[in-house]
Amino acid sequence: MQNDVYDYTSSGAVPAETVLRKTYGLLGLSFIPAAAGAFVGSQMGFSLMSAFGNRWIAFGVVLAFFYGMIYIIEKNRYTNVGATLLMVFTFGMGLLISPLLTHALGVANGAQIVGTAAVMTAAVFFVMSAMARRANVNTHALGRFLTVGVVVLMVGVVANIFFQLPALHLALCAGFVIFSSLMIMWQVRTVIDGGEDSHISAALTIFISLYNIFSSLLQILLSFNSDD
Repeated sequence: MQNDVYDYTSSGAVPAETVLRKTYGLLGLSFIPAAAGAFVGSQMGFSLMSAFGNRWIAFGVVLAFFYGMIYIIEKNRYTNVGATLLMVFTFGMGLLISPLLTHALGVANGAQIVGTAAVMTAAVFFVMSAMARRANVNTHALGRFLTVGVVVLMVGVVANIFFQLPALHLALCAGFVIFSSLMIMWQVRTVIDGGEDSHISAALTIFISLYNIFSSLLQILLSFNSDD
């Protein structure tokens, strides 16, 4: 059996610890193109709203990219193609978050706010990963709860596009932090229990969760910044 973290082609009866180790390795790699995408986007002044001039079109483009890439990655979840597509996906997600980062870095104490959000995100990841290893988690019950949660959050996101309410926006950010934190615990526990044998799929789920936590925490912190 190949134990190299860069071997993305193994499938079948792979030990859970091997899958988890490869998940963390691929997850770490995925943040390199994500950071590159954020840097390129900030340098270019990238913004979907500016590009399309309509928030609904921009929202549709984001959904098409997000779910389209997830579908293609999952179709190639045991191959090098899937790993490569994951890097493309994370680069694109870096581009999408670049306007928020540019805005955050432009306010007073912006670098400190971004750093705080990053540290808090890392802390959530380590805590939820540790809890998944040690706690007696009912993955089926938690999975059902998360399914309902994602529907509620998406309805809230669409509603907020219409109403543009700051309080609703903050509530959604807090909801995404909680939901994504539980998603990390669910995904890690599912790998440990042998319910997920593709480290590409697991890394994709955890990356999206961390992305949501970071962006949501950053928006919450910005909302409490007196100079913003």
